[in-house]
Amino acid sequence: MKKNIHDMTVDELTEELRRLKDNLCDLEEMHSFTVGKTSVHVGAQKAQNLQTEFEEECMAYQEQIAAVERLLKEKSAG
Repeated sequence: MKKNIHDMTVDELTEELRRLKDNLCDLEEMHSFTVGKTSVHVGAQKAQNLQTEFEEECMAYQEQIAAVERLLKEKSAG
């Protein structure tokens, strides 16, 4: 079971932030390769669904990253 970010130490939060940023980078690279550099043909609806799913996953990672950054800032300041 994953530990709640509010219960993490500064070191754990720093590691979690690194992990989230790495995952976001991996997702972006995979999307770029899959969509931009392959010659695989998919229908327009499938392409739109893939783009929407990608954007939602990116947004989820960005929200998690922002939450960890805020918490790190709070814990470092106080």
